[in-house]
Amino acid sequence: MRNDEILIGTWAWGSGINGSSMVFGNKLDKATLKETFDAAYGLGFKSWDTAAVYGMGSCETFLGGLISGKDDIFISTKFFPGAKYKSGALVKSFEESMKRLGKDSADLFFIHVPRNLRENIEEATPLLKDGKIKALGISNASLENVGSAHEQLKKNGLSLGAVQNHFSLLRNDQDEIIKFCSENGITYYAYMVLEQGALSGRYSAENHFPAFSMRNRVFPKSKFKKIEGLLSAMKDMAAGYNIDPSQIPILWVIGKGAVPIVGLTKPSHAEKLAAAMKVTLSREETDHLEKLSKETGIRQQGAWEPQ
Repeated sequence: MRNDEILIGTWAWGSGINGSSMVFGNKLDKATLKETFDAAYGLGFKSWDTAAVYGMGSCETFLGGLISGKDDIFISTKFFPGAKYKSGALVKSFEESMKRLGKDSADLFFIHVPRNLRENIEEATPLLKDGKIKALGISNASLENVGSAHEQLKKNGLSLGAVQNHFSLLRNDQDEIIKFCSENGITYYAYMVLEQGALSGRYSAENHFPAFSMRNRVFPKSKFKKIEGLLSAMKDMAAGYNIDPSQIPILWVIGKGAVPIVGLTKPSHAEKLAAAMKVTLSREETDHLEKLSKETGIRQQGAWEPQ
């Protein structure tokens, strides 16, 4: 997999509601994030993922400034629909996102959760036909969601471009969806491959997440104790390849036929990712990781996920 195929995630780049401090417990300075972007871009990571709800627009605005003048950047962003369908909401969100990003069109535009999916796809269809949206995707979707979206677009002479779901060593239940995507020319993107840092190798029961953060609530000390064996195996595996342990779950996802979305907040993160792209895990290593993951008894699920 080439560096420009990896989707770089920016959830932690926003501020305020649904931003870095609230979700991750860290306050990130813009100077470091700019250095991170420059380092990643220089290493060939040119595909970037954001969303309207990441920092409630602040992430898109900041990223828009960084990509200005760079014509080789691929941008993915998302519309978060309300509980009830509201005519024009998707178009309005799309237009506001493009204004914040400084773009006329989206390379990839996701319906963030599959609420009122048929209606929202119907609303997005003219934007697809006009080239304003180059590819349409759905996120947090079930196999049924993916199949129905695929068929609906197919009837209009269009195609579903992508699926973006939660997929990791601690959320390994996506094989059927990945298979469907592979058979129908749909790119499958995996988010939270590091479980917001729980699988990075940086944290443990003794050195856990910031207390006042969303990720600490969903992954407390008790869970870290359950994944000690998995983290140890990742460390040993990484040492054999001379890469950082944080890259092992990313390589596992690639081996499963998915494109990982990897969040970067420091230039060193980009360097570690670039080094790992030269490595391919063996079938034995992949199976071992899955065995240890299953033994943890953990299945992670975000509060926003409908399934």
